[in-house]
Amino acid sequence: MEIAQDVFGDSYKTAERYVDILASRGVDWGLIGPREVDRLWPRHVLNSLAVGSLIAEGSIVVDVGSGAGLPGLPLAIQRPDLNVTLLEPLLRRFNFLTEAVAELDLADRVTVVRGRAEEHHDRYDVVTARAVAALPKLLGWCLPLMRANGQLLALKGESAEAELLDVQKTLRKGRLSGEVLTVPAPGTAESTWVVRIR
Repeated sequence: MEIAQDVFGDSYKTAERYVDILASRGVDWGLIGPREVDRLWPRHVLNSLAVGSLIAEGSIVVDVGSGAGLPGLPLAIQRPDLNVTLLEPLLRRFNFLTEAVAELDLADRVTVVRGRAEEHHDRYDVVTARAVAALPKLLGWCLPLMRANGQLLALKGESAEAELLDVQKTLRKGRLSGEVLTVPAPGTAESTWVVRIR
């Protein structure tokens, strides 16, 4: 995919290998629906990179409920400056991620941890989540993982504004700010909604 080559640059071959893993083992293991295979690049991989422009260079990132590795793996592939932890409670997904990270030769800067966010005690500059849970629940899991001056970047659908309204009380209590950003997905004509909590 020519656009993806531009977006990933020198890391394109690794990104291509990751898409191949998603299209084969990801489907076989039930992490990706068979109908999604034709849309892996635009809808999943490039869409995941939308949050990249909001992440400072050299950040330490945790991807909560990483599943098939979205958005954590595309970010790690495109951005060698990031140190990424993929946090996933389910054994099958954890095994998938462990194999993928090894095959993509990313183990020097991507760590796979099996566990639930509420039991994980490390702190990060950036917490990402994509299609994990509604914002009220997500905040409970993710806020304790944020360092001082850290941020949560939650990739959301059209419900982003409504979900942000639901957590105003929590944000005020924690002296946090929240906003919905419409961020272009690199290499596509589409934008995605990102809820940013700081």
